[in-house]
Amino acid sequence: MKFFRYIILFLIINFGALAIGTILMNNGPSSEWYLNLNKAPWTPPGWFFGFAWTTIMICFSIYMAKLVTTTKGNLIVVLFTLQFIFNVFWNYFFFKNHMIFASLIVIITLTFLVGIFTFNYRLQLKKYTWLIVPYFSWLIVATSLNAYVYLNN
Repeated sequence: MKFFRYIILFLIINFGALAIGTILMNNGPSSEWYLNLNKAPWTPPGWFFGFAWTTIMICFSIYMAKLVTTTKGNLIVVLFTLQFIFNVFWNYFFFKNHMIFASLIVIITLTFLVGIFTFNYRLQLKKYTWLIVPYFSWLIVATSLNAYVYLNN
């Protein structure tokens, strides 16, 4: 029962992060600034971002619920909190302030943090590790998209 309560808690927190990020991004992907950027040829269509983040946050919430119910230590709380902050503020730097280099540093840091989750806890979580793979994979792609925009605009 504790596991399911944690799933609900992390769903609320993770989707809350997406909501805060959306608020901080101003007009985001529909802004004239973004539409006029020289984007990477492998940039997915706009609808894919919502689908990807919804899937990622559901999987990540289950992953985190399993992690906090099977692993002790404050490192998990610190990593999760940092991940939350960097995830939210990428939108603020990239979309709201058009700080492409700063957002690249933020997303590289976020990818590193999620990589710590992915690799440090894989032995404890075994098959549950697959639930964080979409997040880590997406961040690698998103980092490449951000880097392309930085290098080509």
